[in-house]
Amino acid sequence: MNRKIVAAAAAAITGAGLVAAVALTPSASAGQTVSAADQVQSEIVAALSRDLKISPDQARTRLASEQKAAHADSALKARLGSSYAGSWLDAAGTTLTVAVTDAALEGTVRAAGAIPKTVARSAAQLDAAKLSLDTKGTSAPKSVPGWYVDATTNSIVVLANAGAEAAAKSWATASGVRADAVRVETSAETPVPLIDVIGGNAYTFGSGRCSIGFSVEGGFVTAGHCGTTGTRTSNPSGTVAGSSFPGNDYAWVRVDAGNTPRPLVNRYPGTVPVAGSQEAAIGASVCRSGSTTGWHCGTIQQKNASVNYPQGTVSGLTRTNACAEPGDSGGSWLAGDQAQGVTSGGSGNCSSGGTFYFQPISEILSVYSLRLLTSGSNPPSSTTTTPTTTPTSPTTSNPPGGGTWAAGTSYAMGATVTYDGVSYRALQAHTAQVGWEPPNVPALWARS
Repeated sequence: MNRKIVAAAAAAITGAGLVAAVALTPSASAGQTVSAADQVQSEIVAALSRDLKISPDQARTRLASEQKAAHADSALKARLGSSYAGSWLDAAGTTLTVAVTDAALEGTVRAAGAIPKTVARSAAQLDAAKLSLDTKGTSAPKSVPGWYVDATTNSIVVLANAGAEAAAKSWATASGVRADAVRVETSAETPVPLIDVIGGNAYTFGSGRCSIGFSVEGGFVTAGHCGTTGTRTSNPSGTVAGSSFPGNDYAWVRVDAGNTPRPLVNRYPGTVPVAGSQEAAIGASVCRSGSTTGWHCGTIQQKNASVNYPQGTVSGLTRTNACAEPGDSGGSWLAGDQAQGVTSGGSGNCSSGGTFYFQPISEILSVYSLRLLTSGSNPPSSTTTTPTTTPTSPTTSNPPGGGTWAAGTSYAMGATVTYDGVSYRALQAHTAQVGWEPPNVPALWARS
């Protein structure tokens, strides 16, 4: 069996193959408490029934058969020694076949209740051939999505995208594998890593590394200095869909299909659920997560700070004494379970301390119309605070559109204005600034 036998199965092996046996887990009688193991077993049965489209009883039978097969395979592997050439179950998961290179050992296989098959190459020889391909993996054509040992055909299968079969065969031969041991199969596979997107984890772009801030629908937010719009990222794979730096220091990455944004932040170790984005007060405690230094905490010292970086001034940052170092950029800042912002920069390190800054989350969500993923069922709040800087992107600021809205005017929550012929209602009290025209800041204005 494929050496990574799923240990979740049981049944009796007879001379005719594998036959069904009783279910592994006895049902609880009246008054008995269902154990954690029983609960896990029930969940496995339910998942198998759903995904393999079989009944729960068939799932239990399959699990029983597979576990018995795993034990038989392990025992036969030891007895057959260098003649062992792999094993596999049939589609129903009830009949075990074991391959051998010595026909004289077929009786040993039958005695264990499995079906023997005599083949040319042992499992060790197949593994050695595959290792030859592994060592040449960096030179594999991009049109080759993978390769593997196929015990059922006693060969090495090299996958190739349509039209690239000859190139795949040539690469395998050049890697030192005998031509008669290789089968090339046409495949439409285009594999990519499947990653949970979690705040504080590392991601890379080009030769650089930064940290994920918070998961949003479709991707994650991070620091603007971690990549310009259009930059490709890895682990998770994606594309910077928007970025502003200097002036601001925020960006968001739209991740590729297969990556899953999660409402969590890495606490190194463990995770913290993100419940919302309620802004914390000056003097409140705050903790930061980043891929270089992990989890560190401090207090919020000032807000609306401007910082003169070598690349230019960034305004609207929050000043703290929670340390960070290179590579932590873009990482998550939390007050309890409430998202606060993403790491921008600072002066100092986690050995000597210093002063460090984060870009508030509310402005990022507002500028790009993003929805923060949270652990609760209620929609997260992206309108709890007033944006503190003017977006620098020319696409986020409309020219004067006429109407009653005016920069420099203080508006109370519920106030109504008109802009470019449309009526708007203020969602929170604020003083309007250029760049905060009603169509541009849904955190502040809603059409009325």
